[in-house]
Amino acid sequence: MSFNIALSGLQSTTQDLNTISNNIANSSTVGFRGGRSEFAAIYNGGQAGGVSVMSTTQNFTKGGSLTYTGRQLDMGIQGDGFFVLKGTDGANMYARAGMFHQDSQGFVVDPVGNRLQGYGASATGRIQTGNAIDLQIQTASLAAKATTDVALVSNLDARVAVIDPLVTPFDATKSDTFHSSNTVSVYDSLGTEHAMIQYYVKTGPNDWNVHFMMDGKDVTPAAGHKMTFDSNGVLQTGKTLNLAIADPTLLKGASALSFDIAYDKSTQYAANYNNSSLRQDGFTSGELKGVRLDDNGLVYGTYTNGQELLQGQVALANFSNPNGLKPVSNNAWIASNEAGQAIMGAPSTGTMGTVTGGYLEGSNVDTTAEMVNLMSAQRNYQSNAKVLDVNSTMQQALLNSI
Repeated sequence: MSFNIALSGLQSTTQDLNTISNNIANSSTVGFRGGRSEFAAIYNGGQAGGVSVMSTTQNFTKGGSLTYTGRQLDMGIQGDGFFVLKGTDGANMYARAGMFHQDSQGFVVDPVGNRLQGYGASATGRIQTGNAIDLQIQTASLAAKATTDVALVSNLDARVAVIDPLVTPFDATKSDTFHSSNTVSVYDSLGTEHAMIQYYVKTGPNDWNVHFMMDGKDVTPAAGHKMTFDSNGVLQTGKTLNLAIADPTLLKGASALSFDIAYDKSTQYAANYNNSSLRQDGFTSGELKGVRLDDNGLVYGTYTNGQELLQGQVALANFSNPNGLKPVSNNAWIASNEAGQAIMGAPSTGTMGTVTGGYLEGSNVDTTAEMVNLMSAQRNYQSNAKVLDVNSTMQQALLNSI
């Protein structure tokens, strides 16, 4: 009996050594989860029968530390959840290793070609949640967008002297016919940039005329544009203007320009003229130059024209019993009945963790602890081997006495 007990100890310790050595070997493997051998005593009819390894469980409670890589499509999960990968056979796999890149078709794939799953984006930039799809980065050029809205916040100096437009008509080439000016770049439907200059002329104590020049041509509406402030310097009239430009010599084949200009937050105080805010929503065409990922797993393409376009969102999966997942090669797991049904969702929602771009999650193996476990396993193995040696000696002594 003692022989079989010691033999079970050797077999179980060998399994434990396999687990420990696998942990140590993968201490630098991205997204790896360390395992633990769980022993159980064996009894046969109340008689000691030795020991066995009930199971080898993985530690999904402790996360690995994030390491900065700077690579655009490297992703690290903080918290619960797994990346969802679709293999070449169409089966789903789950991983914590976020080493991704684009393949020749723009699909986001891991080093062995499994495609990362996520939610697509509509043409209007809305995430289409529901069924996860192969996440793909569109490499096509970003089309130009004509300006439709301009907004600026300015302060017009209340201290300047009034200019009578009947006596001194406005002339963009003569600085004494206006008080201040600013320039806004606007874009037509072909993406051509046009410089629009606005000139401000004080015509009364609280009244101003605004003149518009584009690429050297006067595009001021026939009715003009007037701004009136109250005695507190708050704009009362002339808060918005729609400027329509159809001059073919300016547009050169582009569609007619029509955009709204908002002045509603502009003021007239006794302070120097200044612009505190200036924006417009048009842009020229651009080429894809990179990818940006935010903590919600949203993937943006960045373009040479300074714009960003939402490409999709990384999907995560979670399980009621992650320990039921079966590990496979290439830093992945596959689902099982023991793990339960995969629960899909976006990062930072429900029980899902966050996804950080440009980082990788390391292994959660504590090498120091594993070395201590290794010494304990070695001692256990030697002790069980000693029992076998003693048992053999006793049997030999018995045989010699016969």
